[in-house]
Amino acid sequence: MRVLRLVLNILLLPLRPLLIVAPTERAAWLVAGLAPVALVIAATAPGAWVIAPLLAGVLLVLITADALFSGKNAGWDISAPPDVEVGQPASLAVTARFASGRQRKVAAAIACDARLAPGGRITVDLAPRPDEADWRGTTMLTADRRGTADVPRAWLRWEGPLGLGARQVSYPLEQAVRIWPDLSPVRSPDLQTFLRNAQLGLIARRIRGEGTQFEALSEYEPGMDRRRIDWKASARHSRLYARENESERNNQIVFAFDCGQAMCEPVDGLPRIDRAVTAALTCAYVVLKGGDKCALFGFAQRPQIMTPFIGDARAFHRLQSAAAGLDYTAAEPNFTLALATLTSKLKRRSLVVLFSDFTDPTSAELMVESLGRLVGKHLVLFVTITDSEIEQTIAAPPGDIATLARSVTADTLSQQRKLVLTRLRRMGIDVIEAPWETIGPRLIDRYFAIRASEAIG
Repeated sequence: MRVLRLVLNILLLPLRPLLIVAPTERAAWLVAGLAPVALVIAATAPGAWVIAPLLAGVLLVLITADALFSGKNAGWDISAPPDVEVGQPASLAVTARFASGRQRKVAAAIACDARLAPGGRITVDLAPRPDEADWRGTTMLTADRRGTADVPRAWLRWEGPLGLGARQVSYPLEQAVRIWPDLSPVRSPDLQTFLRNAQLGLIARRIRGEGTQFEALSEYEPGMDRRRIDWKASARHSRLYARENESERNNQIVFAFDCGQAMCEPVDGLPRIDRAVTAALTCAYVVLKGGDKCALFGFAQRPQIMTPFIGDARAFHRLQSAAAGLDYTAAEPNFTLALATLTSKLKRRSLVVLFSDFTDPTSAELMVESLGRLVGKHLVLFVTITDSEIEQTIAAPPGDIATLARSVTADTLSQQRKLVLTRLRRMGIDVIEAPWETIGPRLIDRYFAIRASEAIG
């Protein structure tokens, strides 16, 4: 069918500069149906061969006339969102207006970056709007990587009333769509309600009874922790007094991202680094609301970004912009250089949350050694996303030898992964390994637990 449409396009080539006529799929099927008729005529009545070119001429006239009756395009608009979030659907709308004629079918095609659509092509079918001369169509886009996606050109095609001929126009767009990290968990009602009602909520206030900073003395009452009794003050006043401490604030939390090859592998349709960025920004929002400071650090073969520490929730957009600049790198990360650089930039004890992944103990050896040097000065939390493909391969029923071999290999990789995580725990590094859907909540829970234990300061 594509060959037939190509032949029809060549036959209509002299008219296209004037009419911009293109045959439709229906016209191609019609040509395919008439071809056997021409063969029968040539076989049974060779003298009537002139009928075949006459039929072809009539068909060309019908295609041209149908395209003319389709009318003239009076303008069209493409409403593309200037900003979208990775992994979140966004709407793209196309509106076309016609001055005259009758249109059977209207469609638009848009060339774009492969981040927005597979193959870099978006197609939209338009439908007539009630009581209006406009045609309108919408489609949903889901970006699969961060960055800036170019939308350079678009085509509009509309068919005539018979569906044999179509007209087509093309215009340059030169638009760009910026793809940001996914912040839907930050906007979720559950998180906002939690922050509104939590101890470390939206209103900054002193919280007594926790921490190491002395706040006040109060008379001891049954049920209080006996370790809080201030024996010197009690001896001076001849009654028991307990210390009330203020919760530590102004802690430093660094979210470090491995942007190497392993973190660029997809998990459920999105790269691991994007899943990690979403979880980190969600936790960073909670950190800022709690009165602590946080920064972002990204690295691959060399450090990419290092933001200053931000302590105001109103400057959260700076973290979002910095996270959008984390690049995808198809190379092994240099943990030695990256973590040494990070250590030199930290002037006080901090909580370092490292998002990384590995495939085998050999590739993780340098990472383990570098983290061993880092944990001597700072508190380290290692976060990794569970490999759902390995889990599914292990759980697959062994129907044949190939499936059994894959299951055994996947189980071996899983056991090696557990050995590396066990080594990290023995070094005093806290580890979170969970599916990407639960990484954000697990990270927030662990942050509150670490803060309550006063382990950062």
